[in-house]
Amino acid sequence: MAATGNESKQVRGRLVAPEPSVDPIAGVAECPAPNRDPRFVVGNRDAEAKRKLDEFVARTGKRPNVMVILMDDVGWGDFGCYGGGIAVGAPTPNIDRLAREGLLLTSCYSEPSCTPTRASIMSGRLPMRHGLLVPPMYGMPGGLQGEVTLPEILSEAGYRTQAVGKWHMGENIESQPQNVGFDDFYGFLSVSDMYTEWRDPYFFPEIVYSEARTDWVKNIPFNKCFVHAERNGEIEEVEEVDIPALSLLDDKWCEYSQSFIQSMASSEQPWFLYHCTRGAHFDNYPHPDFLGRSPAKHPYKDALIELDDICGRLIETLEQTGQLDSTLIFISSDNGPEMETWPDSAYTPFRCAKGSTWEGGVRVPAVVSWPGMIDSGRTSDGLVHLMDLFATCATLAGAEEKIPTDRYIDSIDQSSFLLAPIDEGEIVSNRKFQHYWLTINYSAIRLGEYKYMMSSISDNDTDVLNPGGFTGSIQQYAYGRLYNLYLDPKESHSYMIRKLVYIDMIQQEVRRHRMTFGQWPNKPPATPGIQR
Repeated sequence: MAATGNESKQVRGRLVAPEPSVDPIAGVAECPAPNRDPRFVVGNRDAEAKRKLDEFVARTGKRPNVMVILMDDVGWGDFGCYGGGIAVGAPTPNIDRLAREGLLLTSCYSEPSCTPTRASIMSGRLPMRHGLLVPPMYGMPGGLQGEVTLPEILSEAGYRTQAVGKWHMGENIESQPQNVGFDDFYGFLSVSDMYTEWRDPYFFPEIVYSEARTDWVKNIPFNKCFVHAERNGEIEEVEEVDIPALSLLDDKWCEYSQSFIQSMASSEQPWFLYHCTRGAHFDNYPHPDFLGRSPAKHPYKDALIELDDICGRLIETLEQTGQLDSTLIFISSDNGPEMETWPDSAYTPFRCAKGSTWEGGVRVPAVVSWPGMIDSGRTSDGLVHLMDLFATCATLAGAEEKIPTDRYIDSIDQSSFLLAPIDEGEIVSNRKFQHYWLTINYSAIRLGEYKYMMSSISDNDTDVLNPGGFTGSIQQYAYGRLYNLYLDPKESHSYMIRKLVYIDMIQQEVRRHRMTFGQWPNKPPATPGIQR
């Protein structure tokens, strides 16, 4: 439903922010196709975004580049632009500068853990649809085979596609990046701790000091190297990832991405760079140049300093090669902080952490920039999910028609939210509903400032010393709980009895969402032992 923005008003002689042009709860969202989630169409945003994009293509002769920098286990409050930075012992000047020059999102969502999030970015689908419900460990297969992936869509639209760094969507051949749409991959297939948790005598003496257990781990059939592969080729092992090698990975991966950016400077082909850092997943072993560099003098904070430097290096390379104004930059984290490894963990002001559907587990930092195309100095609390990159990038690439119609797509096209001018005080993105899944459990739904929770993971001290991670038991609520996230970001006071007016709308959307799984059946689960 189209709507127009309101003008600023004067109150007692002073200008105040206008009301939002579309109310995030009362506004009507429409499904763009039978297999798509409802989407707000706000005023003439879509038309304005298309006009700007068409002008860009006419001026430059090609579609925009896209650079996604996805960090690991970095918390909502870690960056300075979110109130962290130097206040929590790790200044992030490069990311903060990008936030000032672009858009800072305060309600960007992931899935509760890394693999489900990453596969949702690739497929534009919730984990209950693509089947990667938990992180595959020690050689477990992935589940991207059969999915239509973002790099495949962009490749068909003429893009050069490059993946660098952490993959963690399965080691099976069909799920490897070079076989799901990427022209080139340079990184490792799994996750940081798998390469270190059997090598560090401080954390794992029972393995390191046992020849039998060390041999046992060495013989587990998982890839212990970081690798290189080209499209449809076999992986080539570059180097075994022991602890000294791991401390250098983010630097090496950054150099590889810089070389890629430089190589594309004179190309007529647009590109997609999916750069995934090793940091700051536990356990952190910072590069020697950053060891002890943070004010906190702690490995996690040192890793944050290094990650900020890497962002600065990649952005500087874009500037030096004249590609900054032609590139959408998106920086985020794959989930909330891993609090069970405290103090080697991230910071969030919300309840709980990674592995949960409390806000601390799934609300992540996100900074978006595209000079000249995305207005600078904006902050928005509009709902965005990382998987919205799927539909949004397809639109930017002029490849909307390549989005599948034979399966359900949960991704929302946010291109008009990013590109069109937004009125001061506007809080509405193109997404109306945020659905929270905890593996096979439909946990919660958010619209506007309200979150209705039907189940959650427990986070009290009887389950785990530090609330978060994957420890805890599923709690089902007989009547559900309603939280106002503006008044109660810690989700400690259910507001249900005073806010029953919202329940019918919430239940209607819950029914609609659940019905999509019957209308568009799931794939078989990729994770052995998990039934849906």
